[in-house]
Amino acid sequence: MAARVLVIGNGGREHTLAWKLAQSSHVKHVLVAPGNAGTACSKKISNAAISISDHSALAKFCKDEEIELVVVGPEAPLAAGIVGNLMAAGVRCFGPTAEAAQLESSKRFAKEFMDRHGIPTARWRAFTDPGEACSFIRSADFPAVVVKASGLAAGKGVTVASSREEACRAVQQTMQDKAFGAAGETIVIEELLEGEEVSCLCFTDGRTVALMPPAQDHKRLLEGDRGPNTGGMGAYCPVPQVPKDLLLKIKNAILQRTVDGMQQDGVPYTGVLYAGIMLTKDGPKVLEFNCRFGDPECQVILPLLKSDLYEVIQSALDGLLCASLPVWLEDRAALTVVMASQGYPGDYAKGVEITGFAEAQALGLEVFHAGTALKDGKVVTNGGRVLAVTAIRENLVGALEEAQKGLAALKFEGAVYRKDIGHGAIAFLQQRRGLTYKESGVDIAAGNMLVKKIKPLAKATSRPGCDVDLGGFAGLCDLRAAGFKDPLLACGTDGVGTKLKIAQQCNKHDTIGQDLVAMCVNDILAQGAEPLFFLDYFSCGKLDLGTAEAVVAGIARACVQAGCALLGGETAEMPGMYPPGEYDLAGFAVGAMERDQQLPHLERIAEGDVVVGVASSGLHSNGFSLVRKVVAKSSLRYSSPAPDGCGNQTLGDLLLTPTKIYSQSLLPVLRSGHVKAVAHITGGGLLENIPRVLPRELGVDLDARTWRIPAVFSWLQQQGHLSEEEMARTFNCGVGAALVVPADLAARVLRDVQQRQEDAWVIGRVVACPAGGPRVRVRHLMEAMRVDGPVLKNGAADGPSPVQPKTARVAVLISGTGSNLQALIDSTREPGSAARIVVVVSNKAAVAGLDRAARAGIPTRVINHKLYKSREEFDTAVDQVLEEFSTDLVCLAGFMRILSGPFVRKWNGKMLNIHPSLLPSFRGSNAHEQALGAGVTVTGCTVHFVAEEVDAGQIILQEAVPVKRGDTVASLSERVKLAEHRIFPAALQLVASGTVRLGEDGKLCYVQED
Repeated sequence: MAARVLVIGNGGREHTLAWKLAQSSHVKHVLVAPGNAGTACSKKISNAAISISDHSALAKFCKDEEIELVVVGPEAPLAAGIVGNLMAAGVRCFGPTAEAAQLESSKRFAKEFMDRHGIPTARWRAFTDPGEACSFIRSADFPAVVVKASGLAAGKGVTVASSREEACRAVQQTMQDKAFGAAGETIVIEELLEGEEVSCLCFTDGRTVALMPPAQDHKRLLEGDRGPNTGGMGAYCPVPQVPKDLLLKIKNAILQRTVDGMQQDGVPYTGVLYAGIMLTKDGPKVLEFNCRFGDPECQVILPLLKSDLYEVIQSALDGLLCASLPVWLEDRAALTVVMASQGYPGDYAKGVEITGFAEAQALGLEVFHAGTALKDGKVVTNGGRVLAVTAIRENLVGALEEAQKGLAALKFEGAVYRKDIGHGAIAFLQQRRGLTYKESGVDIAAGNMLVKKIKPLAKATSRPGCDVDLGGFAGLCDLRAAGFKDPLLACGTDGVGTKLKIAQQCNKHDTIGQDLVAMCVNDILAQGAEPLFFLDYFSCGKLDLGTAEAVVAGIARACVQAGCALLGGETAEMPGMYPPGEYDLAGFAVGAMERDQQLPHLERIAEGDVVVGVASSGLHSNGFSLVRKVVAKSSLRYSSPAPDGCGNQTLGDLLLTPTKIYSQSLLPVLRSGHVKAVAHITGGGLLENIPRVLPRELGVDLDARTWRIPAVFSWLQQQGHLSEEEMARTFNCGVGAALVVPADLAARVLRDVQQRQEDAWVIGRVVACPAGGPRVRVRHLMEAMRVDGPVLKNGAADGPSPVQPKTARVAVLISGTGSNLQALIDSTREPGSAARIVVVVSNKAAVAGLDRAARAGIPTRVINHKLYKSREEFDTAVDQVLEEFSTDLVCLAGFMRILSGPFVRKWNGKMLNIHPSLLPSFRGSNAHEQALGAGVTVTGCTVHFVAEEVDAGQIILQEAVPVKRGDTVASLSERVKLAEHRIFPAALQLVASGTVRLGEDGKLCYVQED
């Protein structure tokens, strides 16, 4: 069903947003409030007469008009909290909250944030006293001549002074003359940065950053970048002065770091993030942040968006941006020229008629309205910046020529516009420069630096027979020095498949090297070979030193683990072959064994031999194209908490668990002579790898109930509705290697493997295989994936365990130490616990409870209540975190905030609190004082469901505590706390297991009562 969308604003940016949203097949109609002449009477676009400052009335309007999405254009409504207010009212709204929008609404907040999170920016100081500000300007050890009003000033609150004296005059105008009103009560004095200025924007869902092509606007009114500053007289996109590698650096060092920093600070950022960047000689630095599309940048960026804007916004709001990144038009350039009223940016006339729209449309141009209105059926001027004439062509020269034709066609008296928009980029493109290898995309210096960084890592992998010294044409291996007399060599090569895509999306590159080494050395181990040396191949479009070093460091660590030398490798930088940020890996391993140690011993394998399974660490490195498809169709993203039973980690970390390397643990077992064959369970799963080491007439019969299957396989099977055969043919299903051994030696081999810190089990037997019949039969696989791991005795199964009940996902809210948090953590880690803590949320930063959670490996979030204007807005932010972690139950452990009615009603029957008295006696915050004052001899503690009335919910458990003669508040409190530590975990288990619940009538129900 097509949606109705509301766009907030009345400028050229908002016309562009409405124009792009109207192109979506998902959108029925776009309303714009208040809008302009351009949005008043289009086929799918019209204006709405509704106040955008009265958020309650706006929310009612959205519900009455069945608005499914609100998109906020300008900064002022964002700073006023429109997003939080509409979301709290149940209206879906795209943009950052007021707290997150402080990146734009407070220059001081933004600068402090950048300093805190290591985001490059100009040196600065903030002032509330004009005298102190001028003293600083005169004495600063850097050119402190940029004066900014800290608050919102409609893009005009910045003065770039030519001298310290002019900077001081700007301070006086801003702070004493109130040129920008309240926005100038605090000012920021900045260092003057020099270089090329660009606008770098992205979509973000709070975790993933989806980069837009860079744009550049022209702030000065007159050609040649002269005259006063304006809101922007034109822009173009993309910016040829910003190569892809520099854009990737801006994404990682600035945009991604900003989004991550906001998440860490407990103020997640969703929407469009705009960074004004100066390309200095020291690298890109942030001039300012905006929390929305720029104007006129929006008018050149969105025309290049190939994807459906409505779909992109919905993906961002759903937290699924990583699964549906926007696609942009290639080999196209967009350029827009702003037509302004005479007198702008000062006083100007309104109501001047505009003509020529049909002629401009006939030229194939897009004319986006800004300061326009309808009067007596005619379009007239109604603002300083009136129109933005946009052309999309194959290059900037062509786009400028076409836009100028539109400027000639469109007419109104006193129109002011520039004819040199994009002049710097066009000059850059037309420069005649001698080509260099680096300009072609290959940076030899960066490659040499990488070699310098990884040399000591590789050197540390040296072993007898292989002395590593990178830099030569080839590496050498001395087999005699390695201890071999009559050796055979074994070699293997492999990659890690599309597991790389997940590593790149998660920006986690330190473990993928182990996967590469493991896939190769485990293969040659199946031939009985000891790994001797390893070679790697790393290819990319543009070399990123940090990423490449992390990958190679992982390879080196894995080589040490495998006992082989990292003897050499190849780093290939191939411009145009890979998108920015992507790379590929391949590995090559060589090993050796004495001639009589070669495996498999096909002639010795016989019916009745036993199959010993050695545990995998998880998925290893196969089947990831299917894994990625399953994840894309699930409700989870890679940054989501892992599914139940998969540990306290993200889904991405779970899937990136590195492949086990078996050479050090299994080689001594193979050298004993008791093993007839080894199968590495790699691509093709159980069904296709075990037959590779068997005679043609034999197969194996496996019983899946005899080994422990990691929960990730069960989750993949259930989410993807995968068949039993698909599971067994694609994945290792928990068995990373299979050994074929004589039945009478099975117990001995099993013990030898287990003594080397490997989990192993007898999982089946070798059987005769009729011609044409299946070589591998896996019995009870689906059944085994639906139950707990079997109880094991000496590696053999002692029957399957009962079906595992669902574990409740618990969030704990705290304000300080989390007085009962440790007791809850300890109880939920007990075997058989019906609950698992998935997140701890605090309304205060740097409190002891957060440290407790971190030590336990539990994710934490800080949501500072002081940053929110109302309880409801704060509770909405908390609720978003609870939804993010798929929370089932909430425990309040010393949480010192009163929760709003809507929040309590939503979590009715799912939220527990503990109170330090025997309720209903002594409600409120001073229960111990009340008990001592009343002279009672018994008090205690109560666990109850949370209700809207404080301390009035249904009671789950209570424990009495005697009041002793001479008790003080402190001594009584300590004894009551001990009781709390006992009954809060017990009550949680009752609710999580379903033994106790809140009935529809609001009364307590027990299972046996149903």
